[in-house]
Amino acid sequence: MNPVYLQKLKLYSELVRLERPIGIYLLLWPTLWALAIAGEGGPDLWVLFVFVTGVVLMRSAGCAINDYADRHIDLHVARTKDRPLTSGKISSKEALMVFVVLSVLAFLLVLTLNSYTIYLSFGGIVLAATYPFMKRYHYLPQVHLGAAFGWAVPMAYAAETGAVTKIAWLLYIATLLWTVAYDTMYAMVDRDDDLKVGAKSTAILFGDADRGIIGFLQLLFIVTLWLIGQELEFSPVYFIGLIVASLLLAYEQVMIVNRLPEYCFHAFLHNHWVGAVVFFGIMGHYYLA
Repeated sequence: MNPVYLQKLKLYSELVRLERPIGIYLLLWPTLWALAIAGEGGPDLWVLFVFVTGVVLMRSAGCAINDYADRHIDLHVARTKDRPLTSGKISSKEALMVFVVLSVLAFLLVLTLNSYTIYLSFGGIVLAATYPFMKRYHYLPQVHLGAAFGWAVPMAYAAETGAVTKIAWLLYIATLLWTVAYDTMYAMVDRDDDLKVGAKSTAILFGDADRGIIGFLQLLFIVTLWLIGQELEFSPVYFIGLIVASLLLAYEQVMIVNRLPEYCFHAFLHNHWVGAVVFFGIMGHYYLA
């Protein structure tokens, strides 16, 4: 392949953060929770393929539209100033093209599912496309992100069962709470730079109460998952998973105790393990109990 094209593909890969898959993991785990519960431990394989592939595509699309929205802000943030779009290595038009192409591919996959899931997908694309612009208008863009990340949950339920049940909405709430908690940690990394450029976030809104509010959100997240387990009469294996997840969340509180950006970032990354433990607790109920 022409070296110029290879270099361009590498830049597109950097644009969508394929080398940093944490966003894929954090979007994937709640999707897998929903598919596992809706499918009682054995979701339809095609539905599973569509959602796993869709997670990769939509997270990548989200990175592209996020960098487009933040192309002027990122220039003033140490962590993001060298991104391909901000540094001028690719154009704004190219970033929008990547977003559209990836979104269309994801939608084509959704078209293979039932009509209810297709209707719900329109809400997902609106949330994904609008989230990056919210930091200009209010201090709760992390809530908007949680709504976007969580939208895969009702879609997964609809695809697997043809309905969105009470359990699906409880899972959605749990995902929203969890996302706001870990993305506030992420926002704590950039808080000083965001204050300089006028960007808004929950880290700025919460101020010195940030750690306490994150802890409260984490507690509500575990309580919501516990209520789901009670409602579905899950076995002790699931609740052991919740205990382990609670310990992992407590460790994150230790990591952010001094609000050092590096440790806040590691605490954010650490949530991958929280999502994994909850998933294995769910699967353990179906296969080990």
